[in-house]
Amino acid sequence: MDRRQLLAGLGAMAATPALAQPSSNQTDIPRWSSPVIDMHFHMRRAPAQNIAHQVGAGVTAANLLTFSGAADQVAALRAQNAAMFPSWFASADLTKPEAQAQLTAAVKAGAKGFGELKMHVDADGPEMRRAYDLAADLNVPVLIHFQDATTDLNDAYNSGLARFAAVLKAYPRTRFIGHANSFWARVSADFADQSAYPEGPIVPGGLTDKLLADYPNLYGDLSANSGHNVLSRTPAFTVDFLKRHQDKLHFGSDCNCEDGRGGGAAQNSPGVAAAIRGKCVARETLSVLTKSASPEIFRKIAWTNAHRLIGLPA
Repeated sequence: MDRRQLLAGLGAMAATPALAQPSSNQTDIPRWSSPVIDMHFHMRRAPAQNIAHQVGAGVTAANLLTFSGAADQVAALRAQNAAMFPSWFASADLTKPEAQAQLTAAVKAGAKGFGELKMHVDADGPEMRRAYDLAADLNVPVLIHFQDATTDLNDAYNSGLARFAAVLKAYPRTRFIGHANSFWARVSADFADQSAYPEGPIVPGGLTDKLLADYPNLYGDLSANSGHNVLSRTPAFTVDFLKRHQDKLHFGSDCNCEDGRGGGAAQNSPGVAAAIRGKCVARETLSVLTKSASPEIFRKIAWTNAHRLIGLPA
């Protein structure tokens, strides 16, 4: 989609008030106890859907995740509603020689971070290490999808979380944001790569819990079914976990739904985890956070932590 097409779509969207802002009869829109920024929102191709999802889920703002070269599309969307889309991250194929130049150009164009980085490489491999060095030099965080293989090698993205403490030590100037299956499954000490979304009570003392406690340069993105799953498994553990890491966690949705209510084919497909299929991930995760955290901690996770991490005024 080029800039002209995007602007045309935004113009059509602006002519539809129900998408631009909530109307008085939209009684099913949730009202959270503080403003909310979705730090893991993949930019939609149809411009109207970018706003429709936030309005339907009661989300105040969103950090757009894009590929490199999307600066014009982001600028066009922000021209329509800068408050709702205050920031964006850029990604690139780190196995390509031009990746570093692409990421550098994106930051110079306004990107606030790298991400989501999701490739079939090791998290401590040379491709990712080049990104870590560059992120430190440009003073931006890196959002990483950690997923070790569960059935075959094609399931693995940025694998090797068990070795990641060495990376956190080696790159103290780099701010890392952890996300996805392996990152949140390893909150429990009994996890052994048996499932992408493990069930049952969480056993305290897991790797991710320790890494968040021990390394000031690691943060956690509570998006997707993986984030919702870890928050939902053991309510008492969740309360303590959010207290312990209240300054290092932020909300994200990574939701496929089109309307903030679970609608659309993508969020209702068999490929979506059953626990979240047909539901809006943003709504479900924010509901768990509301039940599990005080209003003060909820505000940190939903709003202020993310702003501090990427340098936005809250």
